[in-house]
Amino acid sequence: MSHNFTDLSGKVAIVTGASRGLGQYFGRALARAGADLVITSRNAADLAKFQAEIEALGRRVVPLALDVRDKASIDAMADAALVAFGRLDILVNNAGCNVRKPAVDISWDEWNLVLDTNLRGTFFVAQAVARKMIPSGYGRIINIGSVTCVAGYAGLAPYCASRGGVKQLTMSLADDWGAHGITVNCLAPGWFRTEQNKVLYEDAEWVDYICDRIPLGRPGQPNDLDGSVVFLASDASAYVTGQTLLVDGGISTGATRATATPKD
Repeated sequence: MSHNFTDLSGKVAIVTGASRGLGQYFGRALARAGADLVITSRNAADLAKFQAEIEALGRRVVPLALDVRDKASIDAMADAALVAFGRLDILVNNAGCNVRKPAVDISWDEWNLVLDTNLRGTFFVAQAVARKMIPSGYGRIINIGSVTCVAGYAGLAPYCASRGGVKQLTMSLADDWGAHGITVNCLAPGWFRTEQNKVLYEDAEWVDYICDRIPLGRPGQPNDLDGSVVFLASDASAYVTGQTLLVDGGISTGATRATATPKD
């Protein structure tokens, strides 16, 4: 009898930062694969439209408030998620923020905002959910990074530092929790248009610049992440842990495309 290794029916997935952007891409993909969802945002009311969308797919959905900079909020979310479904199988640790400024202009508070959200928040959300997974001996934790896990860009110093930290954190947690049947991986998207960076895509010159550095010749589209997040959340990745999966069109290769045809 064949087994569909990417079928998530009967699984419960938490997706943080699900009020917009990539968090919603991840949630849709997991729901279509069969998972029921816990979706979070700092303001649970912001999740109403997305909740209705996922329910229309026939999945159960519980919206919860979560501030990843507040330990009490993190613990309350994990407790409420377990009460709602009785089990937690998958965590997509997506909530994050960014400050775009030259490095010389970054303030102390801006640095703390980005690192506290993207790195400290990622750790303590993973910790709270792992504590619920350990008794069942099963879990899939997917920390969301970016191409800045492995590459640096001007104007993104705290963001790059936080995402590099997420990559290293992922490896450490994989070692910590592997004995409990929990895999921990980092999904690292390249250039996708989101609310955080949409202003960049209004600059045609910048779009041309970035596309010239992507071997596949275009920024990411929403469904480009579907297969990767389902893979890491499913039994298909049962022997994959501590890894960073770049879904970036190849920009991390450092290649650029030729702008003119070579002469004979």
